[in-house]
Amino acid sequence: MIAPDHRWISSYLDASAAELGAADNTRAAYGRDLLEFADWLADQGLNLARAARADVENYLLDCQTRGLAQSTRARRLSSIKGLYRFAFEEGLRGDNPALQIKGPGRKKSLPKTLSPQEVEALLNAARQHGRTPSDRLRNTCLMELLYATGMRVTELVSLPVSATRGDPRMLLIRGKGGKERMVPLSPPARAALKVWLHERDKAQPNTGAASGFLFASRSKSGHLTRHSFYLLIKELALAAGVDPAKVTPHTLRHAFATHLLANGADLRAIQLLLGHADISTTEIYTHVLEERLKELVLQHHPLARDE
Repeated sequence: MIAPDHRWISSYLDASAAELGAADNTRAAYGRDLLEFADWLADQGLNLARAARADVENYLLDCQTRGLAQSTRARRLSSIKGLYRFAFEEGLRGDNPALQIKGPGRKKSLPKTLSPQEVEALLNAARQHGRTPSDRLRNTCLMELLYATGMRVTELVSLPVSATRGDPRMLLIRGKGGKERMVPLSPPARAALKVWLHERDKAQPNTGAASGFLFASRSKSGHLTRHSFYLLIKELALAAGVDPAKVTPHTLRHAFATHLLANGADLRAIQLLLGHADISTTEIYTHVLEERLKELVLQHHPLARDE
């Protein structure tokens, strides 16, 4: 990839952070997509400044030929459209070659969720799983907070300790694009948080300078990484006897929303708790609930059973 292409991408990502409030993870994904596109163009003897609409379409066709998922191809086109919109507005190009290109769309699949019994098994596993008593208290706090609030994994692992002081009934969470929202804490989550805070503060003198994160670690970011928590939750699934393939931090978020809806919570309230910008994103949980109710009828209604 040539240097001007790298400057275009870098400038676009900086602008998306400053002007659009794009989350770090979103910017990283778009950055990878655009670097891959620029490398593909270079292989064709082209660059970002000279690529035409047909070149962008050929790239997307190549992505499809390589078997990339529909969602991946949709995201790559979105990143390319954003880059060329930025280039046009900044006067780097006199046209936008991606303007009229329609993407593959995104396949609407229902999110995987967990039953209340499976969640309870995971919470019990967290209380018993860990090398040390301190690890077990931390694991319990992580899982209780995740299920009680429906936080995204990045929001959870990077939670500032200052937001959790004083036995709060509500937590202030900074979500995507720096948007803030308040979420209530359940009594079990408050109890787990109180115990973990005491344990964490007790250990702080032995770890040098006090960390600003509730779940501090020696990672570059200063807090527990998303990858570490992902591995932990898989271990908890094994210990709980729940299929690890269906357990991720995000399925706990889905379980939070689905269980609230099943117990009569208002969809608009769930939208606010999850931090969804558009209620259409939240509405998918009504379909999850409908599918679950359908399964229950087919399993337990006497006339639905095969003879």
